[in-house]
Amino acid sequence: MKRRKFIATTAVGAAGLATTKVNAQKMQTNNDFKLKNNINHSVCQWCFNDIPLEDFLKTLQQLGIKAIDLIGPKDWPLLKKYDIFCSMCNGAEISLEEGWNDPKNHEILIGNYTEMIPKVAEAGYTNLICFSGNRNGMNDYVGLQNCVDGLSQIMPLAEKHGVIIQMELFNQVNHPDYMCDSSLWGVELCKHLGSDNFKLLYDIYHMQIQEGDIIRSIQDYHPYFGHYHTAGVPGRHEIDDTQELYYPAIMKAILETGYKGYVAQEFLPTWDNKIEALKDGFLRCDV
Repeated sequence: MKRRKFIATTAVGAAGLATTKVNAQKMQTNNDFKLKNNINHSVCQWCFNDIPLEDFLKTLQQLGIKAIDLIGPKDWPLLKKYDIFCSMCNGAEISLEEGWNDPKNHEILIGNYTEMIPKVAEAGYTNLICFSGNRNGMNDYVGLQNCVDGLSQIMPLAEKHGVIIQMELFNQVNHPDYMCDSSLWGVELCKHLGSDNFKLLYDIYHMQIQEGDIIRSIQDYHPYFGHYHTAGVPGRHEIDDTQELYYPAIMKAILETGYKGYVAQEFLPTWDNKIEALKDGFLRCDV
């Protein structure tokens, strides 16, 4: 192809993508929002944090979305006001980089989770997030054993209160050096702990970047996955046709495992109307 013709063709293609995005927004705006609710839908509030939380909860209530992720105790009363469930609680962790793989963090983490687990249960919630922490030169096997040593000290309390501790999987592109960066490492941790009250938060976006083969991972390891997050790859934006994952097939695979938990949207919206982008995401996952 000649250079001049190539440039002209590329320009037409780019214009077509822009038109597709505009049409998708317009189409979603004009459609009624109706859910089958075979999937229990949720959303991570931090992706929409330019919208005041109370306004966001009102919108979720109007849409019939009954859950929200990554909310701590101070905002739980507001959630209860609008009858929105906290599908993933936070507030006990130190940070993504400072986690259970380093024994120097255990005293603080054990104290934090010992205080938080009863609060989660008393509020009527079930899931509480945790993180492995960064390697900082540590061997993965050593880090796994350190996680076992620390987490095993809070698991009896979690079991007593019916709270599930969930460690999130991250990729190395967005979170360099994070230890829990593969399904296999996380599954091995679950096996070593041997408790139904410890699961993995399987972030589809992160695991597509890190290891791919999403559906097979879900099929093979679903007993260890207690929660799911979504986002488009690349870029962590909308899960529409501008990205590489086909979420309807992924959601069907999740349903086929018998999963009854929540799937939370965790993309950063680029559409002019962020709520319409969110609605589009829910509908694509509503198989």
